[in-house]
Amino acid sequence: MTTLRTTVVVLLGFYTFCQETIPGASVPGASVPGASVLGRPLLYGPSTALEKTVEEFQCEVLRYPKEESILYQLFREGDRSKALGFYSALSGEMANFPLFITASYEGYMVCVASVQNNTVIQPTVSQRHHLRVVDPVNGAEVVVQSGSVEFYEGKPLSLRCNIAKGNHVSYQWLVDGKPLPLSPLHNQTQEQLFIYRMVPQDSGEYTCVATNQLNITKVYSSRSTAKVIKVKELVSEPDLLFLVLKERDGTYFALVTCQSLKGTPPITFSLNSRSEFISTETVDERFATFSIPVVLDLHMGFLQCQAQNGDGVVYGQWMAMHVVPVGGAVTMHYDTDVGENFSIVGLRFYCSVERGTFPQYRWFLNGTVLEGRGDFYWVENQPEQSILLLSVGRSSAGTYHCEVSDSFDGTTVISSEARYIDKEVLNHLPTTVVAVVFGCFLFLVTLVTTCCFIGLLYQKRQYLVEKSTLDLKLGLEMHNIMVFDDDDEEFLGRKCIMDEEDYMEDDGVVRAARIVDSDQVKYQCVITAARCVARCHEKRAASEAQTTL
Repeated sequence: MTTLRTTVVVLLGFYTFCQETIPGASVPGASVPGASVLGRPLLYGPSTALEKTVEEFQCEVLRYPKEESILYQLFREGDRSKALGFYSALSGEMANFPLFITASYEGYMVCVASVQNNTVIQPTVSQRHHLRVVDPVNGAEVVVQSGSVEFYEGKPLSLRCNIAKGNHVSYQWLVDGKPLPLSPLHNQTQEQLFIYRMVPQDSGEYTCVATNQLNITKVYSSRSTAKVIKVKELVSEPDLLFLVLKERDGTYFALVTCQSLKGTPPITFSLNSRSEFISTETVDERFATFSIPVVLDLHMGFLQCQAQNGDGVVYGQWMAMHVVPVGGAVTMHYDTDVGENFSIVGLRFYCSVERGTFPQYRWFLNGTVLEGRGDFYWVENQPEQSILLLSVGRSSAGTYHCEVSDSFDGTTVISSEARYIDKEVLNHLPTTVVAVVFGCFLFLVTLVTTCCFIGLLYQKRQYLVEKSTLDLKLGLEMHNIMVFDDDDEEFLGRKCIMDEEDYMEDDGVVRAARIVDSDQVKYQCVITAARCVARCHEKRAASEAQTTL
């Protein structure tokens, strides 16, 4: 892009040079060849001017016919019907055009030079010169185009920054004096600001700042007055809470509270049952209270809270109206906390009742009520149970129990079993536990000793069996050596060995040796060896007799 601009400037300069130096170049289609020519005029002046001020523009021609009067005229480009200024020069001096600047002068200007009283020489036109007219900005004001300045969350907001005067203006939006944060929900286009969905965090004082400048050092600015925008918070789903109280005449009633966690007051709360509308109330708070009669231990149906502060109504959950007095058994148990030396240093007592909608718990130590928080205890009441946190020490020793009654009526009181707590008692091991632990240890020692003894006996018997088998093998080998003749030759070409039946019989003897004691094993081995020797002698005698015959 830069190369293209440079090329265009060079070409324009070359064209101007040709217009001023080449005869007849500035007069295309001139009817008189070789006539004098008028060079292209040069226009000078400011590029930026303040409206309603006087600025001076100059125009000159470097090449002009001698002794000719030159007429200079200043026009807006494209409009030759009205000249902005005239100047007549007799000796080639520069033309001056003092102008009172108005907004209509903004745009491109050209200077036209012509020779007076000589129509042969064609007029010439300068290159265009741009003028930017600045009108100082003033009278900025924020206008709410979307309607009211107070509305509920989820609605759109449209603002516009109007100015009394000014041009070439840039705009900036501020909220509570700070630039508007960037967000996909915020759309800012010059003098307009649009927020698609407002949230309560968008509430604040909206201001616009309009700015324009003449040059780098001279800046004009106008800041609007703040427009307060308030985004109301829609009410949340209401919760239903109720408390039962007793009248002097013995009847009961419930204070039902409808409460929302968020929402900009005023809020209209309504209480309904499944069959009828009960009551409604508009308050400047986030809760409202209604009173209804109650019968104990009777299911009185379901109730629901409704809330409204904007265009829509939000509904709460249905809740059963059933008040049950306390009754049944009261149980009390505890957990222990163990210290570094494995001693009990803390207890957590739990007390609960079998039934009751609004139970009230009380803890007692040696008949004295424990309430709130003390030196060694802390009472924590919950809807379903009460917890007594206890630090075990001298001051905490004693008998503990808890009592339960209705919070709305203390007539019925149910007490738990009492339990004595003492540091030494808690850390003392019961005799049964000691006996069980010692018995288990003794059983393990006996079991290990018996296993070791049986293992030694098995290893000894295995050793004797293997030794007897080895002796038998050695005896057989010695016998085989004895049946050789004197010349160390085999008798009849073979050794005297046992046949397969003898081998099987001896193998049975060996298996039998594994289940008898060591003396029997040795005896069987000797018998087997004797049988082997006798059989070998019989075979040898039979062979000799056959040879003699």
